[in-house]
Amino acid sequence: MSEIRLGISSVDTSDGYTELKLSKEFFEKEPIMEALYEFSNDYYTAMKPSDNGEVSVFFKKKEDAKEDIDIQEFSNRVLDYQIRRNLDRDSGAIREMIVEYAYSPIKKKFDFKVDTKKPYSLMPFNFKRQNDDSILMVNMAGEHFFTDSETFSELINFNMDKDGDEYKTLRSKFFVFETSRELESSVSLLSNQIRTKQRYLMDFTSLHMVEVTNYCNLNCDYCHASSVSLDEIELNKAKNLRREIINATVDMIFESPSRNIKIELQGGEPLVNWSNSKYLIERAYEVSKKFPEKNLELILCTNLLLIDREKLEILKKYDVSVSTSLDGTKELHDAHRKTHSSKGSYDKFIENLELTRSVLGHNKVGALLTVSKTNLYHLKDVIDEYVRLGFDGVFIRALNPYGMATKNLDTLGYPVEDFVEEYIKAFQYIVELNLKGIHFIDYYSTLLVSRILTPFSTGFMDLQSPAGAGISGVMYDFNGDVYPTDEGRMLARVGDFTFRLGNVLKDDYKSIFNGEKLRDITSKSILQTTPGCANCILNAYCGNDPIRNYVESGDTVGYRPGSDFCKKNKLLIEHLIGTIKKNDNDVMSVLWSWITNKNIGEIRV
Repeated sequence: MSEIRLGISSVDTSDGYTELKLSKEFFEKEPIMEALYEFSNDYYTAMKPSDNGEVSVFFKKKEDAKEDIDIQEFSNRVLDYQIRRNLDRDSGAIREMIVEYAYSPIKKKFDFKVDTKKPYSLMPFNFKRQNDDSILMVNMAGEHFFTDSETFSELINFNMDKDGDEYKTLRSKFFVFETSRELESSVSLLSNQIRTKQRYLMDFTSLHMVEVTNYCNLNCDYCHASSVSLDEIELNKAKNLRREIINATVDMIFESPSRNIKIELQGGEPLVNWSNSKYLIERAYEVSKKFPEKNLELILCTNLLLIDREKLEILKKYDVSVSTSLDGTKELHDAHRKTHSSKGSYDKFIENLELTRSVLGHNKVGALLTVSKTNLYHLKDVIDEYVRLGFDGVFIRALNPYGMATKNLDTLGYPVEDFVEEYIKAFQYIVELNLKGIHFIDYYSTLLVSRILTPFSTGFMDLQSPAGAGISGVMYDFNGDVYPTDEGRMLARVGDFTFRLGNVLKDDYKSIFNGEKLRDITSKSILQTTPGCANCILNAYCGNDPIRNYVESGDTVGYRPGSDFCKKNKLLIEHLIGTIKKNDNDVMSVLWSWITNKNIGEIRV
């Protein structure tokens, strides 16, 4: 038996289990269970109380687990969960008050008795130990603060020096308060910040993706849309969006209460069904005239291979932007973006990119990157190609487990740790470019940094709690079926209609957007009530993807801490918080230039 820390000891048993004994004097049942849950993805776990004032917990590694149980790490988790429980007892009522002030249209009269026996009181916050032995603290609105273990211990034991700089900073960032009036002011300000971060809920629903056709002239081996070949058109004419469905879809789109309506024409390849793509654009434009209070934005998602000047003139007439795809240099792009005859698409793409820009204007064309095993380890070359072609940034998108990508993971996939490692290298390279005077944005880092440094909503569906599925965006299939996300539609391609919300020809707006299915998805996507996420210090910056949870685990809640989505965002957010902690003036100037989309010289800090 070895003593780990006060109240915890370990025993190695002969049947392959490791037993830990925890003193009931220091630890309650719930914190022990929460810590066990975090390890249950890799270990068989059990808990057994005894009559001698101890609780025994047992671990046995599963066959696919990568590492043996880290006793010290588990003891830290239990201790941290117990501290959180103690803090929640002290500030739980304040947490409920902040939530009520943030979301309830009718506020109760402020009535909270401050404990005058303590020199100060604690606002609700979460915390996490860092690799450098510092402790990161984050409050409900996402304000963060770094401190050391000794100061943290002084804080939670109400022994901080009230004249010290750290205490004053904590007070200014709403981690501590002294009087009822100060608490009332803090609750009001924090609730306003939370409302601002979740402003997207008021814009319900702004992004409307419409699949114009299921056909595509390319045969990309990572295709998420599971598109089909042009050769099958005569056999599958019903896979094109019909006029009656277009009319019903557009009418339903403008029932959205959002003042900003964004319609994306997707596929397949929308230009394959140009006649109805054109009709949809014209129909949306005409209907928008009936709603002068709404702002209409039209986007055509296309690989550009079928574009021509005549089509571009129509796009220009209706102020349509173009979103296309570029995977890097010719070699990297052609590796996966091929025609059905296995011919690369890069040369034609470049030719038509120039044509499109010449008609629509340079800034009306954006490009998306899909990161496969082929270009992951060459992101510097990808970035250089984007810069060479005059794009103002890149969205480094990890491969998602949908469509053809799931069938070709052996040749396309990579460990999430590799993605993060290469992403960080790319991030550092992009920062260097900016410091050399080349304004180029890392879009995903910008989204994360915005959530860390500002109170504003980013509007990005994957980083929202509740999830943006069906709330921020929605997908209309070629047959009129409605799904909360494009990924929900992809599941339907393989016969799984779990996420079908309704049909524009059969159901009305209220039954689709206020129905039980979307309500259920939304209620299960709130991080603050999700197992494994509720106590995560990063939940103020992260988001939820219930459809991906379902794909990976079989239900919309899933086991988030064990998912690649969680690992990726956690590692990237922690990297960015660490970058912010260093407070390098040059780097911070770059980050703020991305957030504000201004030249670094305009906002150098």
